[in-house]
Amino acid sequence: MEHSRHYAMVKGFYDMKLWNIKKVWDAVGRWITADEYKEITGTDYPETRPE
Repeated sequence: MEHSRHYAMVKGFYDMKLWNIKKVWDAVGRWITADEYKEITGTDYPETRPE
């Protein structure tokens, strides 16, 4: 599967704990897709921002 241009950056920030799940959620539609959100976080993309 081909990833969005910023997928590796977002995943790296999340894996290094520089970004939390809220920041990854914010990146959907701008830098990554909802499917990539699930790949990065291991959870389905929710309609509302995670708490």
